Amino acid sequence: MTARFVYLVAEIDPFSGPGSTWSQVLASRGRTIPCPERQRMNGTRHHTQEARRRIRSFVRREGRLTPGQQRALEQLWPQFGLASQTPLSLVQAFGRTAPVTLEIGFGNGTSLAEMAAQDPDSDFLGIEVHRPGVGRLLMELERRSIGNVRVFCHDAVDVLEQSIPDAALDRVLLFFPDPWPKKKHHKRRILQPAFVSLIARKLKAGGIFHMATDWEPYAQHMLEVMEASQTFVNCDSKGRYSPRPDYRPVTKFERRGQRLGHAVRDLLYRRA
Repeated sequence: MTARFVYLVAEIDPFSGPGSTWSQVLASRGRTIPCPERQRMNGTRHHTQEARRRIRSFVRREGRLTPGQQRALEQLWPQFGLASQTPLSLVQAFGRTAPVTLEIGFGNGTSLAEMAAQDPDSDFLGIEVHRPGVGRLLMELERRSIGNVRVFCHDAVDVLEQSIPDAALDRVLLFFPDPWPKKKHHKRRILQPAFVSLIARKLKAGGIFHMATDWEPYAQHMLEVMEASQTFVNCDSKGRYSPRPDYRPVTKFERRGQRLGHAVRDLLYRRA
């Protein structure tokens, strides 16, 4: 139970240190507040069992935060960070009504920051569970004075289910997710039929679900899952990959894969 508590607190409060709670962090700043995750843990046994049954698509391999990343999490999170497990008002979050793109698993945030900078008339949400990546993105947003990005540091499935309203998104991006290459780990791949149905709920009619991977077996898996969906239509033609759209930056990760001889596959599907 203790390990589970620390895991949840690390996600809900990305600027806290290992083992810190909201109450401890805020008390150090002269404020006190009940920890919502502690209250949630006192909920029903059914909720606890359901959380344990769900297979995670990620493993937290978090390295040490740099001083710059730590500062960004402490000072910039109030401006760019969003609380998970509470319904999100996009108008309140961004202060306007605009097309909204969500990137799931933005890594170090390079692509997300670049896309947001190139499209200031749109708003961008990012989800990432690893605090160093979140800290690096926040540093980049500050350095480039990018104001149309908001960030979750939490499990994407939880955010989609609990925070993102239905039919709220214009585009969802899933770039280079963990392919979990071993057969015994295929169940951990985030792109599964249930996840596709969840994305369909959150997209507006006509919205785009854009995936990219440099792992050919995972690309084939993605294609099979998406072609079987009754709520999405291939933007190219049935059973085919799409060319890379100009809005998707070529990342360092992608260039490394290309040097290793990995073909990069883009899949674009429109919500029916």
